[in-house]
Amino acid sequence: MIKALIIDDEESAVNVVRLLLNKHVPFVEAHIAIGSQQGIEKIKSLKPELIFLDIEMPVMTGFEVLNQFQGAGFEVIFITAYGHYAIKAIRFSALDYLLKPIDVEELKTAVNRYVEKRKNKFNSGEQVANFMHNLKSTHEDNYKLAIATTEGMHYFPTNEIIRLEADGNYTRIFLINKKMIIASKTLKEFDEILSDYDFIRVHRTHLVNKKFVKRYLNERFVILQDETSVEVSRRKSEDVKNILSSS
Repeated sequence: MIKALIIDDEESAVNVVRLLLNKHVPFVEAHIAIGSQQGIEKIKSLKPELIFLDIEMPVMTGFEVLNQFQGAGFEVIFITAYGHYAIKAIRFSALDYLLKPIDVEELKTAVNRYVEKRKNKFNSGEQVANFMHNLKSTHEDNYKLAIATTEGMHYFPTNEIIRLEADGNYTRIFLINKKMIIASKTLKEFDEILSDYDFIRVHRTHLVNKKFVKRYLNERFVILQDETSVEVSRRKSEDVKNILSSS
């Protein structure tokens, strides 16, 4: 059994999550706390492995609650409304979130991801610390991207990533120090996260950092600063041309 704690300032909200967990994820032992203060007390007394944490609460936000327990070793799944300003920071930190009203399949997927992380012994404390760093950053360019690999979690600013290449359900990430890591996430997922940060999908198998593009060769290839030549698909060529010409 996984010992979980649900923290929300609305009693109806915690009860809904508990009912969904009891019905659809029975291997989770769900406890509840109403509001941030009771949440803090329950974290200390229960020592949960997993916390479902509402972001917007009076007195203390979910982030302020979390800030008191950095390094505590539990995993967190945020619960929030659509379009919350912190969602980018959450995704950059490879943490999970659920949108209200909670979808059963998304809840099950989030719990299953937690189970996989636990099997691979990822250090959730490091992820939370990285999230707090991203949340407190004055500019999104300072965010560090959390990248899960078979060797553990790595954290890199986006300006250290030259390009990403699809490798089935994995992604090869090439860095400025000539290091390459293999991430346990698809290129499509990275595209969704990085598209607002000057990364261009030039091909179904390639995502490149615009900052490292030296030239666009015959509308067929982009040449990067490390002298890598990356093919541009015919379908993407016009979009790539427009993006690069606007810089």
